[in-house]
Amino acid sequence: MTEHTHDQEQHGRLRDGVDHAREAASNALDTARHRASDAAHATAETLESNPLGVLVGGLVLGAAVAAALPRSQREKELLAGVGRRINTAAVAALAAAKDAGRAELDQLGLTPNAARDQARSLFQGVLKAAGTAGSAAAQAGKERVKSTS
Repeated sequence: MTEHTHDQEQHGRLRDGVDHAREAASNALDTARHRASDAAHATAETLESNPLGVLVGGLVLGAAVAAALPRSQREKELLAGVGRRINTAAVAALAAAKDAGRAELDQLGLTPNAARDQARSLFQGVLKAAGTAGSAAAQAGKERVKSTS
């Protein structure tokens, strides 16, 4: 075997190796594109079917990342009062919402005592209807027995 033939064989093997690597890279790229496309479609479907869940998940993830990142001294100085003000505002907003909700329910006559009275009245009505239905069924049964005798 001549040196020239040996070089040609090595060159051919090298070219085959490069071609094989190029084909494998192309296949890997196609697979990655398909997977990315599938993931994008799945994400879009999830967003369309459950946007609130995605929002809550994003908020939770953001809070977890924020909790994991250390605060700098400057952030601590700048944000020291903000947390207290947000907490105070949230407590005040919750109290106002509860008071407004109670006032609205009271205005509609939906107090705990009124609800209890309504439930008692409803239960008594159901018992009366069941008794009437039972009496009517018994009477119909008696009449049926009399007519077949």
